[in-house]
This record gives sequence, C-alpha cells and structure tokens, in this order.
Amino acid sequence: MVRMQQNVPLKPHAEPRSAYRVLRTIPTRWSDNDVYGHVNNVVYYSWFDTAVNAYLMEQGVLDIHAGGTIGLVVETQCNYFASVSFPEVVQAGIRVAKLGTSSVRYEIGIFGEGEATAAKGHFIHVYVDRLTRKPVPLPDALRQLLETLQ
Repeated sequence: MVRMQQNVPLKPHAEPRSAYRVLRTIPTRWSDNDVYGHVNNVVYYSWFDTAVNAYLMEQGVLDIHAGGTIGLVVETQCNYFASVSFPEVVQAGIRVAKLGTSSVRYEIGIFGEGEATAAKGHFIHVYVDRLTRKPVPLPDALRQLLETLQ
C-alpha cells in the first residue's frame, strides 16, 4: 500500500551559497561563543536582522531614523546544520521567498567555512507606518529592490 505524502513539509536541509541572491560578510565576536565553544543560537537571529537591514539601508530603501515606513518582525525561525565559532567570518545569504502587499518573507542562510549552510532561517517583516503602526503597502523603491531578491 502506497501512502500519500501530501502537505507534509520537507525536512530542513543545508543549501549551497548559490541558492541566495546576495551574500554579506559578518565577523564573529568573542562574545558570540557560548560555553560549548560555538556561536550561540540566539546570535543567528541577530545576524539575520543585520544582514537584511544593512543591505536595505545600503541600497537606500530603508531609513531607520526618519523613514515613514518601518518593518516589524512577526515571525522567525532557524534550523542549524553545522557549528560556527569565533574567530570565523561568516557570510549571510539573503533571498526573498514571498512578497505580499505589506509584508515580505526573507530567507537567510548562514555560511561558515564550508559551501553548505551552517544554518538557515527566515523572518517575516510587516511594513507599517512609523507613527500609527498600521500596515501600509511596501514603498515602490523597496518593492523593486525586493523583487530582485526573489
């Protein structure tokens, strides 16, 4: 008897650097390591934010101080495949998996010295008006940039 495997999520797996549109270099810090001698899991979430927001700022589509639209994280997840430790320099790969009217799902791969992701995860930003915190459509310049990351 053959069992149907519909709607069963695929098991998370490592991916190559080529699976990501943009790669950003991030140095590890002494304080990133935990007592087990590798970068602590919570640091990866900081790398996700750093990679995406720094890229958006460099591209001129995010003004964290005076922009009228800001992104709020509403969901995040990470899967780990290999250890990374100080003083390694890592690369964060960025791509966009889903682009909505006011939201975007970013997927980030963290690479150590190997070709495959040491970890990968995602977070969803909902873009809101800075003052009202109500969702707003993605600004045109942001949407155009995000489309290149799909």
